[in-house]
This record gives sequence, C-alpha cells and structure tokens, in this order.
Amino acid sequence: MERCRWATPGVTTLLFLAFLLLSSRTARSEEDRDTLWDAWGPWSECSRTCGGGASYSLRRCLSSKSCEGRNIRYRTCSNVDCPPETGDFRAQQCSAHNDVKYHGQFYEWLPVSNDPDNPCSLKCQAKGTSLVVELAPKVLDGTRCYTESLDMCISGLCQIVGCDHQLGSTIKEDNCGVCNGDGSTCRLVRGQHKSQLSATKPDDTVVAIPYGSRHVRLVLKGPDHLYLETKTLQGTKGENSLSTTGTFLVDNSSVDFQKFPDKEILRMAGPLTADFIVKVHNAGAADSTVQFIFYQPIIHRWRETDFFPCSATCGGGYQLTSAECYDLRSSRVVADQYCHYYPENVKPKPKLQECNLDPCPARWESTPWTACSSSCGGGIQSRTVSCVEEDIQGHVSSVEEWKCMYTPKMPIVQPCNIFDCPKWLAQEWSPCTVTCGQGLRYRVVLCIDHRGMHTGGCSPKTKPHIKEECIIPTPCYKPKEKLPVEAKLPWHKQAQELEEGAVVSEEPSFIPEAWSACTVTCGVGTQVRMVKCQVLLSFSQSVADLPVDECEGPKPVSQRACYAGPCNGEISEYNPEETDLLYGGLQDFDELYDWEYEGFTECSESCGGGVQEAVVSCLNKQTRETADESLCVTSRRPPKLLKSCNLDPCPSRWEIGKWSPCSLTCGVGLQTRDVFCSHLLSREMNETVVLADELCHKPKPPVVQACNRFNCPPAWYPAEWQQCSRSCGGGIQKRDVLCKQRMADGSFLELPETFCSAPRLASQQACKNEDCPHEWLLSEWTQCSTSCGEGTQTRSAICRKILKSGEWVIVNSSLCPPLPFSSSIQPCMLAACARPSRPSPKHSPHITAVRKIYIQTRKQRKLHFVVGGFAYLLPKTSVVLRCPTRRFRKPLITWEKDGRHLTSSAHITVAPFGYLKIHRLKPSDTGTYTCSAGPAQEHFVIKLIGGNRKLLARPLGLRAEEEPPTVRKNSPNDALRTQEKHQNGIFFNGSKAEKRAPAVDPGSRYDEIVSRLLEQRAWPGELFTSWEAPDSTERNTSSEEDQNPEQALLHLPFTMVTEQQRLDDLLRNISHQPEELQDVYSKHLVAQLAREIFRTHLEHQDSLLKSTEGRVYPVAIPPHKHVSGFSSSLRVSSAGSSGEVRSGQPHRKPVILRKISAAQQLSASEVVTHLGQTVALASGTLSVLLHCEAVGNPKPTITWARNGEEVQYSDRIVLQPDDSLQILAPVEADVGFYTCNATNALGSDSVSIAVTLAGKPLVKTSRMAMTNTDLPAITVDVGSVIKTIQGVNVTISCQVAGVPEVEVTWFGNKSKLAPLHHLHDGSLTITNVSFSDQGLYSCRAVNLHGEVTENTQLVILDPPHPPSEEENMKALLSANGPNLPSVLTSPLGTQLVLSPGNSAILGCPVQGHPMPNITWFHDHQPIATSAEPTYRMLAAGQILQITNVSGGSQGEFSCLAQNEAGMLVQKVSLVIQEYWWSVDKLVGCSASCGNRGVQQLQLKCVLNNTEVNPSYCAGKAKPAVQPVACNRRDCPSRWMVTSWSSCTRSCGGGVQTRRVTCQKLKATGVSVPMSNDMCSQLAKRPVDTQACNQQLCVEWAFSSWGQCNGPCIGPRLAVQHRQVFCQTRDGISLPFEQCSALPRPVSTQNCWAEACGVHWRVSLWTLCTATCGNYGFQSRRVECVHIRTNKPVPEHLCSWRPRPANWQRCNITPCENMECRDTTRYCEKVKQLKLCQLTQFKSRCCGTCGKA
Repeated sequence: MERCRWATPGVTTLLFLAFLLLSSRTARSEEDRDTLWDAWGPWSECSRTCGGGASYSLRRCLSSKSCEGRNIRYRTCSNVDCPPETGDFRAQQCSAHNDVKYHGQFYEWLPVSNDPDNPCSLKCQAKGTSLVVELAPKVLDGTRCYTESLDMCISGLCQIVGCDHQLGSTIKEDNCGVCNGDGSTCRLVRGQHKSQLSATKPDDTVVAIPYGSRHVRLVLKGPDHLYLETKTLQGTKGENSLSTTGTFLVDNSSVDFQKFPDKEILRMAGPLTADFIVKVHNAGAADSTVQFIFYQPIIHRWRETDFFPCSATCGGGYQLTSAECYDLRSSRVVADQYCHYYPENVKPKPKLQECNLDPCPARWESTPWTACSSSCGGGIQSRTVSCVEEDIQGHVSSVEEWKCMYTPKMPIVQPCNIFDCPKWLAQEWSPCTVTCGQGLRYRVVLCIDHRGMHTGGCSPKTKPHIKEECIIPTPCYKPKEKLPVEAKLPWHKQAQELEEGAVVSEEPSFIPEAWSACTVTCGVGTQVRMVKCQVLLSFSQSVADLPVDECEGPKPVSQRACYAGPCNGEISEYNPEETDLLYGGLQDFDELYDWEYEGFTECSESCGGGVQEAVVSCLNKQTRETADESLCVTSRRPPKLLKSCNLDPCPSRWEIGKWSPCSLTCGVGLQTRDVFCSHLLSREMNETVVLADELCHKPKPPVVQACNRFNCPPAWYPAEWQQCSRSCGGGIQKRDVLCKQRMADGSFLELPETFCSAPRLASQQACKNEDCPHEWLLSEWTQCSTSCGEGTQTRSAICRKILKSGEWVIVNSSLCPPLPFSSSIQPCMLAACARPSRPSPKHSPHITAVRKIYIQTRKQRKLHFVVGGFAYLLPKTSVVLRCPTRRFRKPLITWEKDGRHLTSSAHITVAPFGYLKIHRLKPSDTGTYTCSAGPAQEHFVIKLIGGNRKLLARPLGLRAEEEPPTVRKNSPNDALRTQEKHQNGIFFNGSKAEKRAPAVDPGSRYDEIVSRLLEQRAWPGELFTSWEAPDSTERNTSSEEDQNPEQALLHLPFTMVTEQQRLDDLLRNISHQPEELQDVYSKHLVAQLAREIFRTHLEHQDSLLKSTEGRVYPVAIPPHKHVSGFSSSLRVSSAGSSGEVRSGQPHRKPVILRKISAAQQLSASEVVTHLGQTVALASGTLSVLLHCEAVGNPKPTITWARNGEEVQYSDRIVLQPDDSLQILAPVEADVGFYTCNATNALGSDSVSIAVTLAGKPLVKTSRMAMTNTDLPAITVDVGSVIKTIQGVNVTISCQVAGVPEVEVTWFGNKSKLAPLHHLHDGSLTITNVSFSDQGLYSCRAVNLHGEVTENTQLVILDPPHPPSEEENMKALLSANGPNLPSVLTSPLGTQLVLSPGNSAILGCPVQGHPMPNITWFHDHQPIATSAEPTYRMLAAGQILQITNVSGGSQGEFSCLAQNEAGMLVQKVSLVIQEYWWSVDKLVGCSASCGNRGVQQLQLKCVLNNTEVNPSYCAGKAKPAVQPVACNRRDCPSRWMVTSWSSCTRSCGGGVQTRRVTCQKLKATGVSVPMSNDMCSQLAKRPVDTQACNQQLCVEWAFSSWGQCNGPCIGPRLAVQHRQVFCQTRDGISLPFEQCSALPRPVSTQNCWAEACGVHWRVSLWTLCTATCGNYGFQSRRVECVHIRTNKPVPEHLCSWRPRPANWQRCNITPCENMECRDTTRYCEKVKQLKLCQLTQFKSRCCGTCGKA
C-alpha cells in the first residue's frame, strides 16, 4: 500500500475557490489595497504527505481592469523523507495508468526521468518494451524535475528549490552535505594506487572509504577489475563484484559503475551508509592504476549541551552549558581527545544565564541547640524554631507560621548526652606473688568512659582496691617472711604505672617518663627515667612543671636494675643472692617472657577526636626484644587500652551525598546530590555545623550531572486535554497524540506514526458525565398578531433536564427557575398603518422658519422676528413674532409658551394673521414660544440681558398672570442660575460629573457663548445702556405690520445677527479640543469673535460717514463676510445725527476701508486698484497704483510692506500724498503681497493686495522661525519654521493669489493630504499636534499659468522630563562604573552615602526633543569652576564621575537639562560618612561539653551606630578579640568506636571489625571508660562487624599480540593489536565499566615490520610547458618504494611521511616580444561578451582581442 498520497490539482482548486467565496476574507494590507488586489487566501492542502510537496494560495483582483502581478503563489510543504517502501513519486503516477488500456492493451508503466526537454511531463515506458508515451502533459505538483535535484514541478513548470526546501532559493549543500555550509565538516581525500598483482597475489586493497563519505569517484586504468567489500555499523559484511555496467544499491548506498575495455569508473554520491573497502582483482599481466577522490566526514564533532539545571531552586541561581564530543558513527558521546584530533573543531565556550529568580517560599529556621542539661547519663536541650522568608537579595525576615505549614515544623526539644557516665573498671587479679604460703596479688583498676576508653572523671571514693593478700595452700619449707612479699613482676609494674597516673590532671601529680635502655648489653645493668611534678592548666590546655614538693604522695623510683641476658654465651647459673639483690628478694624469677604495653597506634582520626589503642607485645624480659606471642602466657595478656587523640575541631570541608537516581531512563536525564560545607566540632559528640559555601576553600564538587544520554525509542506523547465540548450532560474532549523521539540532546524529533510500535494512546474521551440542571426550552416566536401597527408575539416554554447520557426529558415546570414575562411575549410591528384622514405629505402645512441668532446691544422700542431662531434681548423691548405658513389658514395658527397655550392678554397679543406681540419684555417672558400649524411646529427662544451684561433667569414659582407689577433687579448669581450649564460642558468649569449631565433646556445651548461674548472688555461702554433708563429716550420709528420683518431686522440699531449653523460649528470645534484646553480655547475664540464684531461695526459706521456729507440717510449695509459670521445692522435717526458724527467724534482704532471692486485699467499701461484685489502684470503695464484709505481718531499713519518687509521707496516705487503706493515700470521682482498698515495710538489694521506676474500663482510667505511653549493655538504663514510643544492646535495659512483663481493642495511629508485637514480659505489646521505630525508641510498653488510650492517645517518640542523607565540609564551607569556606587538624580532629590576616598558616579536621567543640554552644579555653583571635587563628564553629560571624595565633596549636586521647550532641575545629596567595625555579640559555643568549647565575638559593620552591609567595612582594620571558654562540663556517656580494621578480603565479600566501648569525656579533657549499660540506656550500641568488599573480583584479561601488519607509523615501524577484556577471576566476561577502577593494559603497541621499510622516491622534473607567462608548469613522478628492494609498494605504506609535490608552476616571468596568440579555445566567447578589457582575458586571448 502506498504511504504517500497526493491531491488532484483541479479538484482542489475548485474547492478552494468555493471556500474563498463563502468565507470571509482576511484583512487587506496597505500594499494589497494600493494595488487593487484582495488579501491572499489560506494555503491549500499539501499535494504530498511526505517527500516534499507543494501548496498554493490565491487572491482575486478587485478592479474591473487587470491587476499587476500574479493571482497565485506557491510554497513547499511536507519536507520529510518518505518511508523506503513508498517508492518513487513519479513511478506511482505512471503505475496509476496500469489498469487503463493503451491502444487496446494493458501495460505496466515505468517512469522515464530526467527528460532534458520537458522534465515536468509524465513520460512512462512500457515494461519490457521500448515504447515511451507521454501519459500526462504535466506531473503532479511536488514531483522532482530530476532524480538528483530538489527542483520541483509546479503547475507543469520546473521551479528551483534550494537545499533549505524553499521555492526560488539558490542555497546549495557544500561538499560535506551541509546546507549552506562552509565545507568545514569534512576533508578532501585524493590519491593514486598502483596495483602490482600476480598469481600469488590476486587481490589488493586500493582504499578504505569510511561511513558517511560523499562524492566518491574512482577511475581504474588497466586490465584489472574493481570490486567492493562493505561493513555496516552493525558489523554486517558484504561483497559486490561489479560485473556489469549499471546503478546498484549496495547496503542502501547508490553505486554507479561503468565498465570499459581499458578502464572502469566507479561513482557514489553518498553519504555512504557503510564502510566501503575498494579492492582490485588481477585480470591481466600489466599493472593497473587507480585514481580516487572523495570527501571524508569529520566523525567527531563538538556539540553544545542544553543548560544544566539551575544551581538554586528559588531565589536566583545560575545554569551553564557545556560542550561534548559526539561520535556521528555511533551516535554517542566520547572522550574529548577525539575532537581535539581535528584542528577544525573549536570547542564552544560555555554559556551562563540566571534562572529561578522567583523568591523562595517561606521555610522553617532554627537557632542552635542550647547546652545539654546534663553532661552524661541523659539530659535535654532546646531551641527556637521560626518561619522566615528570604528575598532575592538574601535578606531574611520572620513571617507568620501558617506560611511554613506546607512542611512539618522541626522539633524544639531533644534528648542529649544519653551515654553512661564514666565508672571504675577492675581487671582480673594477677597470680599470687608467692608459690607457697601467704603473698600478694594485684589488679589494674581503670576509669573507663562509655566508649570503653581510659579517661578521668571517676570518684576516688568509689575506686576498688588494687592489691590484696593471697594464700597458696602449698606449705613452704623455707622460713616465711612476716609480711607479704611485694610483687616485682611486670604485672605489678604496669599496675603501679597506671596507678601513678600517666595522664596529667588538674591536680599536681608525679608524671614518670619512659625508662631508658639498659646500661649493659649483657648481664645486670641499670635503667633510669625522669619523674616530674606536673599539672594541667584547664584554660590553655597546656602542661606546666611544678616544684617536687607541690606533689603529694610518694615519688615513683627513677632508677632500677635490669638484666640483659648471659654474657659470652655462657649459661648463667642461678644465684639466689644475685636474684635477691636484683629483684628485691623475689625468688620466683622463672618466667623469661611476658606481655607489656609498647606505645599506642596512630590516631584513628586526623581531627575531631579519634582513638588510639595501646600496643601489647610479648617481650623478652632480659633483652627487651619482641618475641613470638606464643612464648607468652595467653591468660596473662593485659586488656585493651584506649585513649582519645586529635581532639581539635576539623577544618571546613565539603560533605557529599549520593547521586540521586537518573530523572530519565533515556534522552538526557539529570542526577543531583547534596553538597554542603560542614565543620566537624567533635566526633565524640557527633557535632557538625553547616557553614556557608564560601567558607570551604576547595572548589565545590558538582551538584548535578547528566545521565542516560542516548536516544529514546519512539513513543507516543499526548498533549493536554482540550476543554470539554459540553459543560454537562455528557461531552467529548480531545487531545493531540504525536509520535516523537526524545533525542540525546534533550530535544524532541517528531516522526511519522508508523515509527511508534506501541498502541496509540486515546485521543478523545468522554467528559462531564453528570446531569445538567433544569432549564427552559423555548420555541420559536409566533407571527405578529397584527398586520400593521403594534402587535405582540408569543412563544411557549417547557422545563427539561439533560441527562448524563445526552438525552433529555421533560420535567415539572416548578423545577426550573422563574421565567421572566418578557421571555414569552414581546411587542412587534410589521408596518405602520395608513391614516386616510391625514393629507399626503405633499399637501401638508409648512412653516417657513429662519434659523438665526439675534443679540440686541442697544435699547430699541420694538423688534420684528420670524420663528425658528434664538433672541437675546434687552428688557422693556416690544417684540413682534411672525409665523409665516404655506398650505394653512393663518387664523387657525395657535401659540404656546413652554408647552402652555397662549391667549391674548394685556401683556401678550395673539394676532389673527399669525402674529404674536409681547409688550415691553420682562423676565417672566423668558422661554420657548411655539407656533403650531396643524401637525407642523416651529419654536422661538427669547432670553433677556441684564444691566450687568448677564443673562437674566426667569423667576421660579411665578406664573405670568401672577407676576407683580414690578420686578426686582436680579443679582448676577441669580441671573445665571438656570443658564450656567451648557449641555456639552464646553464652557463650564465644573466637575466632570456636571459636564456629563444632560441639558434640561435645549434652548440654552448658546447661552454660555453669548454670556462670554457680553462679558468681553473690548466692547465700548456706550454699546449697552441700562434697561432701567427713562422711557423718554425711546422713539417709535416703525410700525407693527407695514414692514417686511426681514427688512426690518436690517434696520435694527446694533442687533447682531448670525446663522445658527455658524455657532454650531464653533461649538463643535471647541468640543474637539482636549478637555483640559477647552476652557482656554473657548476664551480665545470668544475674544476673537468680539473683536471681529466691533471692527465690523466701525467699518459700517465709517462707510456711512464717508457716503454722506450733510445728512445721513437710513442705509442698509449688507453683511460683510468675516471670521465671526456676525453682521451688524445700523439704523440711524435723521434728527440730529449729522451733528453727532461731525463733532465730538470718540477716539477709536484705525480701520482700513475695504472697497469691493475690480481692478480698474485706466489705460493699456496703467492699472489702478483698491485693497482686497489681485493685480496681474502684463508685458505692457507701465504703472500700478495701489489705493489705501483708513479712518480712525487720531488719524492713522499709513505704511506699506511687501512680503512682510517694509517697502524701500525710490524713484520707481513712490508713496503718493494720499498714501497710495505707485509702482512705475513694474518688473518681476515687484511681484508679491503688498500690505497697507494703518496705525495710531489705539491700535492698527492691515489689508493686503496681491501683485502677480501675468496671473501666475502667488503665495504669501513668512521666513520667520516661531517657537511656542505656552499658547494653546498658533497661526503662521507658510514658509516659516514652527517649533511647538505637543497638544497645540497649529494653523498654517496659505494665502494665495492668481488669475484665474488658484487651486490650493496641501502635502505632508510629500504625501497629499485629504481635504478635511484644511479649511475653506486654504489654511491647514493640525489639531492636538504630536510627534507623528512632525515633518515638512507643503502648500502648492496651481492655475493655468503655473504652480508654486512653499514649505513649512513643523518641529515638535518635548520639554526635558525624567524617563518613564530607568533601565537604560542604570545599564549606562553599570557600564561606565561597574564597581562604583551610583545614584540617579530626581526632581525631588535623592541621597548617596559614601566613605572618604571613595569614588561615585551620578546619573542624570532625562528625555526631551531636541536632546537637552546638561549642566552640573555643586551647591548651586557650576561644577566646571569648582576646585572640589575632581570630576569627569561621561555620556554627553548624563553621567558625572566623582573621584576621591572628601569632606568638601558633601552637599547638593544638581543637573540642569535645557532645550528650546523648557528646563528641568534634578538633584542628589552626597553625604560623606565613615564605616567601622564594632563588637556585636558572642556566637554559639563550639562544643556543648568537655574542655574544648569556646565562643567567638562577632563583629558588625556600623555607620552612625546603625548596622550596614559588611561589604562597606571591607579594608577596615578589625579590633582584636579573644575567644571565651564555654560549656566546660562533663559530657554524658556515649559509645566510642575505633576505625574499621582492614577487610579480610579485597573482593568477593569479606568482614571488617572495630572496637566499641562506652566512654565518658570529663570536663578536664580525660575520657574514662564506663559500663556498657550506661551507654545502652541512651543510644543503641553501634555494630562492631560489617561486610565489606562485596564487589566481584574482576581483572583485566588480554589475548596474545596479533601480527605486526598494521599501518606504518615510521621507518620499519608498524602497529600490532591485542584484545583486552574485563572478566571475573572465574573467567566470566563483564562490561568494561566493571574494571574501570583497575589500570587497563594497552591494546596496541609499536612493532618492527620489514614491510614498513619504505620511502618516497621522486624523478627529475619534466621540461616546463612554457618559457614565460603565468601558465607554465612541470611535473615529476613520485612513488613509494621499499628501501631494500627499491621496488614500488602501495603509497599508503609511505603515508607516515608527507608526500612530495608531483607538479609545480615554472617560468613565471613576463613575456617580451612574444607572438600574440590565443592560448584558450574560448576566445570567441570572450570577444562576444566584451571581456577583452579585463587583463586576465586580454593576455589569454591576445590574438582575438587584438583584432577587436
């Protein structure tokens, strides 16, 4: 069955296109949008599942025209090798036609590959015939174009595929088979072999080609024949005779063999899957030569390991990588020296990284145990246990105990000193000193502790006696002495010496030294010894000599007789007198040999308290020589004697635990072990203290190591279960189960499922197998109950329960939660019902409304209005309100005020023809008036203005009918009570909550802006007259109904009129500002609005004054378009008005009169124009006259400027007496904007006129640079440079002129801006600028005569400020001063404490644009002028380094950061303080009992009596402290053990023993033996026997040396081998690891080989191929010959010496006057490609290039 499958492209394409149409498209990128392409669709399924296939993606063209580019793209996929049994993909496609008849016959089709003309067509050959047929025009996507290439057929075309499996990639493998490699992982091997075969030597080895080699090529020339021998890595051997030409598969390696009559060629592309040995077989008389070349892999390479486990599980640790030498052949790690053999191998350096930085969880921590309550016999000691936490800096703090409850709490009480106290131990009695009658006998009495050691501490009162009388029943025949005879035998001597106290104690006592040697070598002599009075000083543990009279009791003898045996070999006769003389009367001297103590063994421990055992020897009592133990009486052997030794505490050392089991059985696992630094105080007490790691001086042994580093077998690896498909009622959850292999480097290799032999794990399972809670099941909604108008829809509900099986049942409705009413019924409306009684819309009534806003600024008797607007009026003004209607009878019009119907009264008249008149307005008239004409309605809002220029509020609680005749004046607060909040919150400085409150009165939305307009200080005082003024000033000059209301409004005196839409735009513009700028921005706009209104008022007034000399007629001035959108209407009475204008005119600002008229051309050569027009200079223009008229009091001064610069008058540019400007003979330099400036003491005004050349575009520019740091909005002319802070509204004016009209286009950073960015007058407004708006803005003006572009550079300033993150600054400090104390300045100030003489670095973190300049100050003085301290500026002033600080360095350091946008000051205080060491407290005692306990004083580093980190006191002198003695008391009894004896067997299982005794350590330092019962009560007796050396008895075994036929390594030197193996002594073979502890015998050695007596022999050089030039060479013959026979031998025998070169360049000299000729056959191509100019071709193709 085929393992790979493929998809049919046609079907896949159709399905994919259908999917694209049905599914939503992905988001289109900017590039796709610009090119009119839709987004790319998803990738299709791969055409193959292995071996490399193709996948495609489509996109569609969104344009009706064609799009540039392709609508399909491809990529490779499934780039994993197919299983071997799959077969060739092209062959599978051919075999698919086997069951289809071709010309009426079935064929078995085989693929035809490597078609040079059409490699992507499916050509197949019928098996067994020469019939070749093209069965398909193109192969399936993913088929290889050629068998030896990765190139792939896609859609019938051959596409290049690189070794990285990417389409279009040109990356190739190097000669070593590494994709995009550099060839460093293999070596080129080339050589030549000459065979010398004969009948006796039919075969010869040419070369051995190792596993993994590539590009192998061998050429045999001669009659002989090549054949192959192979050996796989598993040891399987094979042979191939290569008898015929063809391609063979030898051990899974492809071999291409060609056989010719005179030569054979062998090729293997590789990589070889086995070791190949190429041999040659004798087939003729002549010799054959084999040339070979191949690339041999470097088998051993370095491989970087993964990071080892972290050194700490929490709180911050580190982990390292390593490098290991990896054997590619065996896929295992080998010793490093294998990789050192190759110079190309560079061992990677280890990497280090931090790990486990999370803080450690809380843990239990205990204090040291207190001293034991009893020194022996059992006591109690206690300690405190607390729960602590340690942060990542190592600081420990106590926390609540519940945080540690995840581990058991340590005990706080324990028993101690549970050994027996020392006691007296009496030995056996000695024999009686006489052989008859009455005598004495002695015994040894020792003080033994719980370990069985001789020590002190026993009470003298309880000591047993050491001698007693004894009676021998044998009668004596000699006269008896009256007193018992004192024993003089060795027993007595030993007892006496022990009694004399050989151990120095704290009581003065006689201490005898050892006896000297006998004074004679034979016969009787004397021995002497020193006896001193000594005492033990407990404090210093030293021995002091005292005067003899200080010691009580008898002094031991210092001299005695000795017998050294008979002299001159004579037999000495027994002489009773001599015996009595020598032994003090002891007659029974019949024993020559006896036991004696002779010193002690070496101490069992080098520190911490060990044991020494007394050595008992059998001595010749006369010669004092050691004799055989059999000569001494065994029953008299004295007991073993032990004593303590080396009681000093051990130095700190590493305690190492056992390795844990490997964490993994394969892949790469880890083993860990405990390693800690410990200090053994006393081996007797078994007291060990754990220290910090740095107190152990030797390197710490590793705590982790890798293990089981080999590949795991493939296995199933499941992923996490996905979420259950249902929350209850039985669902399904799925997971991915993949076949993977864990490699030896810890990584995972994903494999096909066939590689995992074990049953696959379940990929889905049931879940949530429980019943669901009761729920409602709702039906669909019913149809609407009505066909038009409002109806209802209903639906039914049943209560159900879903069971865990997935089925559901209906249950009682009471079990479900209550169902809301809205869940079962809802309103609906299909369509509105028709109303027959209502007329159609085209016949319905209509009210013609006027959407305007009126502001009355001077008292007037009566005003006319049309409904639809807003009016802000003065009190006592009568109002006529008209409601013009169409298609409605006027008598049927009704009026309402604030929703209440209005009828005529004395104050309000409702006229029958749609009029409403209000007589003399009062505050109660404020409100909304509504005119109703059938269904049509329109409103009019009236508000009153008070004398304080504030809007009046309508009195609360009063109806119009109930108002009193007089109304009191409202205070300012009352007047604004109802109007103070604007619905958008724009003009209100209240809280945000108030700004969000909905507007109660929609008619108040313009109140705030009108209030602010009335509050402006720019209004002249006479504009407002109090409404309380006498009524006599009012004059009625208009009737109620005889005038058109619109026309009447134009005659109103100073009633400001504007469109509602204009103020709506103004409010919207303010609302778009940031909230914090809205108030400032609104004030700015209102002030500008007021100025514009006032200026317009003056213009109209001046226009009237100009147009009338003696009389002023009522003239309606049409509104003049300007910024505010307001217009002024002036109605002037004829009575007395002329006198007011001519005399007593008030002071006022200048105003330039703007005359709206076209340029007047008086003649063909003279142009006269007024301001506000454009002049187009023509070729015949000889004069241009620019008029400028201005009014003002005092009279204004007129000046002229061109393009912002003052006009320089000359004989050609003349200022006329009437202030007009005349330009004579205008030239191109006169083109520009001319500005007339009118100035007096009150202000100025200016208007411009444009002079263009032939109507070409002209732009008004400014070349100034503007910097803004405080204004919320700025306006500049184009051409200037703007530097401003963020958040400002920037307007760039582009005033243009030209004939015909100029079109303006704006560009931002050379990209066209949308029209919404700029206003109607061509200005560009950028609101709330930010860094993204920074750049170049261009205004381009274009008309028929040309175009002009002006630019403005916008630079966004950022004032200096501290950065939001300080990591970069801290890294900069660390880089400039890695070991120096550092601190960052801040606006509020920081502090740094230093010691004198130290250095420090100060950082000034700051950001801004442009980058601020930094200046440093010390105590407010610039630091450059300070003598103290020495400083250095780093990092552009951001870092100040201070060296060798002293008292003068103290104070405040500050850094001033400045740029164009502002400044920032940050500071730091430098404090100089001294650190020193102070005595803190005593640490715990070093021992709990005995005489060795001391306490050390602990020091602490302080600063101003406050403890700080000890690192600050580094280098400071520490005070001298002396240790204090402590816990000097007797220790309880305990077991003491000697060291184990040597094992009885070195292997195979033996036994070793030790002595176990019960001893007690006294406070004096003396250890006394105790009874075993004393120790057994406190502790279990240690074992005294144990098994040892259980390991097998192994040894290295080896075979005899093999023949000396290995490779030659020198002259007559070869190598011979032997087998070395590990086995037991019984001959059972074992793995080599079992013998690793033993030195391994060598398995190779050099040997003498006659065949290696060879050397290289060279012939003479041949003649050079050229006499000059660069291409001459010569060769010679190089061969390996035997030294003795001088005959050629295989060259590999000489490989131990470098092979001499067999060719070389020669005659490399320039050719002079040589014949010019071609030296290569490619010269015609050189000429065609025009390469003759290159020197390397010019010389080689001299003839051809010369002709060219």
